[in-house]
Amino acid sequence: MLAIENLSVSYGAIRALSNVSCQVEQGEIVALIGANGAGKSTILNTISGIVPATAGRVVFEGTDISRMPAHLIVAQGICQVPEGRRVFTGMTVRENLEMGAYIRTDRQGVTEEMERVFQLFPRLAERQQQLAKTLSGGEQQMLALGRALMSRPRLLLLDEPSMGLAPMLVEKIFAIIQEINRSGTTILLVEQNAQLALAIARRAYVLETGHIVLAGPARQLAENPEVRRAYLGE
Repeated sequence: MLAIENLSVSYGAIRALSNVSCQVEQGEIVALIGANGAGKSTILNTISGIVPATAGRVVFEGTDISRMPAHLIVAQGICQVPEGRRVFTGMTVRENLEMGAYIRTDRQGVTEEMERVFQLFPRLAERQQQLAKTLSGGEQQMLALGRALMSRPRLLLLDEPSMGLAPMLVEKIFAIIQEINRSGTTILLVEQNAQLALAIARRAYVLETGHIVLAGPARQLAENPEVRRAYLGE
């Protein structure tokens, strides 16, 4: 579904990614794990068209999207839930969700999608007219996820969905991520909590300073002594 081929990205003189190649098959959850500054978010931002590639390419369902503007990438079927949630704080919950559907013209489909989001996140249904800035961190994460789903993505990019959340809420968010995947959405997940990421992913890649150093089935990586020592605190 998604192929990243020899991708390099630089911020000025700083090389963030060097010749990174990885892929995501339809229906999978694939995790990217690694320390802060390893290049995980840069991969997502390059796929989304937010950060330009210095070299290499990103191919989605056979189409090279490396030079495509971000809004057209959303129209292709890729949507990102950014790190830190980035909800529109001055808008209501409902308005945030409507913003997620800005590329869609099928009103009936948008109405159905909003109902689906409210079924996934009943808390959002209760708070439809509340301003997003009045929500808790967990509720804002639900809203960011719901807003992304409103574009009906085939590939969902998640950047640190557990960041800043209480452990009980993290469990809930990850259960919902699995539910979204079971309903047919492919997921590429960047997550600091390697244990959680490897528990729900089918495959995973380990990044260190802009390079992929390990790749394989998530269960296998979770049992790898290097991974356990570096990322699972053992």
